[in-house]
Amino acid sequence: MGKHKKTQKVKKQRNAQLKRLMKPTDTRIKEQTRIKRKKAADPHELKVHQVTQQSSALFFQYNTQLGPPYHVVLDTNFINFSIKNKLDIVQGMMDCLYAKCIPYISDCVRAELEKLGNKYKLALRIISDPRFERLPCLHKGTYADDCLVERVRQHKCYIVATNDKDLKNRIRKIPGVPIMYVAAHKYAIERMPEAYGVKA
Repeated sequence: MGKHKKTQKVKKQRNAQLKRLMKPTDTRIKEQTRIKRKKAADPHELKVHQVTQQSSALFFQYNTQLGPPYHVVLDTNFINFSIKNKLDIVQGMMDCLYAKCIPYISDCVRAELEKLGNKYKLALRIISDPRFERLPCLHKGTYADDCLVERVRQHKCYIVATNDKDLKNRIRKIPGVPIMYVAAHKYAIERMPEAYGVKA
């Protein structure tokens, strides 16, 4: 058998194998298993980006919903730091902001303090004060950080009181939300508009 005939035979076998394969456009292939070819991206096509809608409370970075009486949402470690530094929470907030403050405790923060046991009994006694408003939580789990971030993202009327570095970084990404923290045995505030006469 000559070389030319051999190559022709191999070609025929290869063509027969290819014919046996089903084409991706074959009608017998079900729609779910059909491999669809991706269209080449058109460089001139306009790209549409999904952007989260900005809150109507914001005028650029300025939060118009903030104002006395201030609504302050407390985090677990802020309460613990206040106790360590022997600070009265409500009075300390008023000294910091020069206005009436309403401290809020979410169910998650209360649950976290209850989980910590007898060591934090004093913190539980402090937050059961009638001056502290209670915020009900509708989500599953008791992880306070996610709860506070979600609440602040939805409602821009709150100031977040925390000493947690990670939570602070997460809240800094949300525009128009001030952060209160314990520093040098007193409360300090960050990102508060100067229109309210409070400088960090």
